[in-house]
Amino acid sequence: MRRHRILRKSAAIRDLISETNISPKKFIVPIFLTEGSRKKEEIATMPGYFRYSLDELPPFIEEHLSYNISAFLLFAKVSPEKKTNDCQEALNEEGLLPKAIRFLKERYPSCCLMSDVALDPYSPFGHDGLVRDYEILNDETVEVLAKMSVLHAQCGVDFVAPSDMMDGRVAAIRQALESHGLTKTGIVSYAAKYASSFYGPFRDALDSAPGFGDKKTYQMDFRNRREAVKEVETDIAEGADIILIKPAGFYLDIILEVKNRFHLPIAAYQVSGEYAMIKAAAEKGYVKLEDAMIESLTAIFRAGADLVASYFALEAAKILKGA
Repeated sequence: MRRHRILRKSAAIRDLISETNISPKKFIVPIFLTEGSRKKEEIATMPGYFRYSLDELPPFIEEHLSYNISAFLLFAKVSPEKKTNDCQEALNEEGLLPKAIRFLKERYPSCCLMSDVALDPYSPFGHDGLVRDYEILNDETVEVLAKMSVLHAQCGVDFVAPSDMMDGRVAAIRQALESHGLTKTGIVSYAAKYASSFYGPFRDALDSAPGFGDKKTYQMDFRNRREAVKEVETDIAEGADIILIKPAGFYLDIILEVKNRFHLPIAAYQVSGEYAMIKAAAEKGYVKLEDAMIESLTAIFRAGADLVASYFALEAAKILKGA
């Protein structure tokens, strides 16, 4: 008789043989930026998470560094009057993201900074690309994304992170970076980003909900798995350095499939809706927050993610340090 319970009889034994172990060094922390000064605005649909003006960032960054978290993914919330269909604010050298990159790199040069490359925060339509006659344009959008990536790289970002799902954007970004001599800037590609119902709180945070229709003509159909393999394969061929899958918790099979087929680092994004659901369930007393948080993150790593972007990063790191 095989007695499997022998290896479960104490915490010391369980810890000794555990197959999946979370490290704060593997977390990526999303940061929502807002214009102005002395602003720390809680996001109503993401309890405990905030938008920050640049001057409010140092305490936030330093607390994360104290828990060995040093990778940050930057998103900008721009004012409505700066949103235009040509999305020129995305190319403004004095825009919010370029200023944030320079600000943080000057003060925290050892941090790994990643910048969101997509047009939805800059568009009055809330779509990830330029719009003409209610169509999201692919090639014209890619041209802007490549210029945006060059700008961020010139400001010192470590990785640009195109989240738009336009065809050919990784190749265009890589070519643009190379042609400008920006050979040290990497690309974190949202290679398999699904058209998910779990993005709502994120769109509240950036005021970037689509003004018409949905994003299903460019984000992936959640019914498909093989399509993710095709998208990842394409982005690797075009020059991506890290592959990102989004969402994470409801797409563990996709993470595993990609992990088993490819050899680049795999990141997964535990999205705002996943965060909000766990928070809401804990508030109702349906689950214990700490347990549900760690279990959800462990599942993502167990499925094969090497890196995880999560709004729980700091809370989880505090729990792990106390363990």
